[in-house]
Amino acid sequence: MTQVNPRMSTPPAANPPTPKAAARRRAAIDKLLDTDLFKALADPTRVRLLACLIKCGRRCSVSEVAECCSVDFSVVARHLALLARAGALDAVKEGRTVWYSPRCAHLTGHFRALADSIDEWCCTESEQCCDAGGGPCGCA
Repeated sequence: MTQVNPRMSTPPAANPPTPKAAARRRAAIDKLLDTDLFKALADPTRVRLLACLIKCGRRCSVSEVAECCSVDFSVVARHLALLARAGALDAVKEGRTVWYSPRCAHLTGHFRALADSIDEWCCTESEQCCDAGGGPCGCA
């Protein structure tokens, strides 16, 4: 993966003239905006379960997570399995017990790379990058 300068305010090439042209252009941000991960993190219960595991600092069984979060065991099991499929958790089955642990290094690296990629393509507030509104990125 190419290192991106977080202070870089414009993409390496000129901005495409239209959104349609931008959609055709391939960039690191396309892979970093992982729909499965964002879908997994879109549910408040799953976010709460992930936060619980991160704060715990060790691998936990489904029943342990269910106890700490006051959520039914079967619901917790489904949510944790979905988070594992999305890459947010590691799951290890030992006998009848599944142990889950957060993939902290993976998540932080992923979100840092995503933030750097967003910075690469968006201008700073002092730059003018919207032809229509004449304002900074995000203008309508």
